[in-house]
Amino acid sequence: MAGVASIPAAVSVRAPGPRHAAVVRATHWLTTLSFLALLITGGEILLSHPRFYWGETGNVLAPPLFQLPLPSSRATVPTGYAYILPDQNGWSRHLHFEAAWVAVLTGLLYLAFGFFTGHFRRNLLPASADFSRRAFSGVIAEHLRLRPANNTAARSYNVVQRLAYLLVIFVFFPLVIWTGLAMSPAVASAFPSAVSVLGGQQSARTIHFFVSVFLLLFVVIHFAMVCRTGFRSRMRAMTTGRPPAQMEGL
Repeated sequence: MAGVASIPAAVSVRAPGPRHAAVVRATHWLTTLSFLALLITGGEILLSHPRFYWGETGNVLAPPLFQLPLPSSRATVPTGYAYILPDQNGWSRHLHFEAAWVAVLTGLLYLAFGFFTGHFRRNLLPASADFSRRAFSGVIAEHLRLRPANNTAARSYNVVQRLAYLLVIFVFFPLVIWTGLAMSPAVASAFPSAVSVLGGQQSARTIHFFVSVFLLLFVVIHFAMVCRTGFRSRMRAMTTGRPPAQMEGL
């Protein structure tokens, strides 16, 4: 009828899908818990002998490659401190070993998911255009200006994030597992070449320490970036799968 305002048809808006798949969310939190356990127990193990060597063997009678300025939980280790810390080496070694296997099995599940579903190709592998100097400088400039992430950044990773994740997943995570296993006498006797290529068991321990420090630094930076870009929305996206707050209006 004339004069009667027409009613606009309802517009169908498709809600955005989950920011992270269920397998990614589950493996993320399992890895987080196992890494926390590895960090605490690794620190306790380190306090039993805060000296590092290079080669196959090393003890308190040999000059160290370097020594951390920390007290020890063993009276036989010279540290320069006049006191001995409580010895927590027993339980920490057991829990360290168990947490390491949780991390390994979780990592294998994540790798299988990433390869078979194309997760690595879609979400982590940078495009050829991302390797330009302009792309790198643009991402770094955005971070230095402390600008909040836009809708595109909230839905995907930039080139720096992608390269950092690939480096952790395919280089440093396997290396920390390899060097950890190389310190085991059972592994060293069964696969001596896997230890000798690292320079020996003490060399494996030294490499293991530096890789662990790098992973800890990565986690600290990762946590700081999560806080900067919206802690609650990022935590929600990694826990429930709901997209960050920037995506809710799309």
